[in-house]
Amino acid sequence: MSDTERSLPVSRRLSYAVGHFLNDLCASMWFTYLLVFYHSVLGFQNTNAGVLLLIGQIADGVCTPLIGYESDRTPGCGNYGKRKTWHLVGTVSVVLSFAFIFNQCLGCDSLTPQWASLTYFVPFIVIFQFGWAATQISHLSLIPELVTCEHAKVELTAYRYAFTVIANITVYAVAYLLFHFQVGQDDDPLNDALGPIDIPVFRNLALIVLGIGSLFSVLFHLGTKETRLGVGGEAGGEEGRRKRLEEEEEEGERRPLLPHPKPSSYLPPQSSLLQWKCWLKQPSFYQVAFLYMSTRLIVNLSQTYISMYLINTLGLPKKFIATIPLVMYLSGFLSSFIMKPVSKLIGKCLTYFVGLLLILAFSYWVLLDDKMGQRVYGAAVFLGAGSATILVMSLSMTADLIADQTQSGAFVYGAMSFTDKVANGVAVMIIQAVHPCHTILCCPACVWFYHHIMVIVTGGVAVAAAMALCTILIWPIKIRPRGLPAVSGLIGCQEDSVSSSDDAARVN
Repeated sequence: MSDTERSLPVSRRLSYAVGHFLNDLCASMWFTYLLVFYHSVLGFQNTNAGVLLLIGQIADGVCTPLIGYESDRTPGCGNYGKRKTWHLVGTVSVVLSFAFIFNQCLGCDSLTPQWASLTYFVPFIVIFQFGWAATQISHLSLIPELVTCEHAKVELTAYRYAFTVIANITVYAVAYLLFHFQVGQDDDPLNDALGPIDIPVFRNLALIVLGIGSLFSVLFHLGTKETRLGVGGEAGGEEGRRKRLEEEEEEGERRPLLPHPKPSSYLPPQSSLLQWKCWLKQPSFYQVAFLYMSTRLIVNLSQTYISMYLINTLGLPKKFIATIPLVMYLSGFLSSFIMKPVSKLIGKCLTYFVGLLLILAFSYWVLLDDKMGQRVYGAAVFLGAGSATILVMSLSMTADLIADQTQSGAFVYGAMSFTDKVANGVAVMIIQAVHPCHTILCCPACVWFYHHIMVIVTGGVAVAAAMALCTILIWPIKIRPRGLPAVSGLIGCQEDSVSSSDDAARVN
């Protein structure tokens, strides 16, 4: 049995990994098909479709840090655990709202003003984004609580992303079957273009997504055991925390982040635990936040506009909006299995850089080959593998930033998610606002518009991510308390600088 298996059994790793499956299924539909559904199927103007996505991103961005803060400070429902309690609340909210988003508004027809339809969809989008944020933050916050070994965190994150890829594959496979079944029923060539006829396809896809995702959420709640937190933010309080660290060091699973002569001097007292206000004073907090934001911009914007690129720029049939994303996530799924050994061999930063090279290769291919046609399958492999790599590594770096400060881990994840949600929403709104067409029918300018968008949101943002990565290589991820040398990992932060000789000796 391997060291990692002794720290967390395979069954618990799998049960944890499926806890975000419903979110991933819904996110796949949200980013890939939202603009397509509201613009090409329901006939909304580009700006109105962008407004709905922007509202959703802002709602998610606002809810995420607030939920992270509340998740850190609330005890949860009885003995169920605070993270799992918030996960359950989020799951119920998603299930109750998501089906209404991908369906025509009740009582609406062709004469209904678009502003009325917008008003109808907004409450469901806000409820969905609240639930999505609650599920995401609670699920991410469990990583540093379930495992403390650095490479175990990478592995658990890779497990989580592997199921993210499976969720996306599921969505695109089901979408392909629904489109194929629809075309098989009607041989009209016009059926190959998106329009109001496809409303039942997206409605049925949303219902299937909710059914499958709810089942996996039940498996997560049954199989994942959240340890009750005591004083100091760890299981059983400081004593239980020390005992677990000692056991891991004996097994060789954990490399000490700070030299410590005795176990009693390794753990900081409760008063020096890092609280949410102190994170705002840490330079590494902003380094990781910018890297995470850039990563999410690449992943989400490419996923959002790949369908528009395939239909309007390359002129491919609508079934390609299912097959090309499917190829992307199959390549991402395969690459997720080699991330742990690669990151262990060359480090997380270089592994992230390899992912950026794959993203840049895709961008360069799109830039040079504007008539690629079927060759888009090859380009999709680069984009899928690169996106998977940078996403897993950015999440692992976030877990490294948190280290053993799990008592405020949800706030960190919430703040990271806030940057990415707001940035994505604003970026989509800007793109939709400068769109050359303002009706459901695209003009010839759309061909070059989406061509340039795919190059910018992959290659352009990848350059920004590379700059953020350089700052981390120059100034590694460290917690820097005022008045003391910078140290990695477990260290406290108080409102006032540490001044006593005892505290200085403890952190040094």
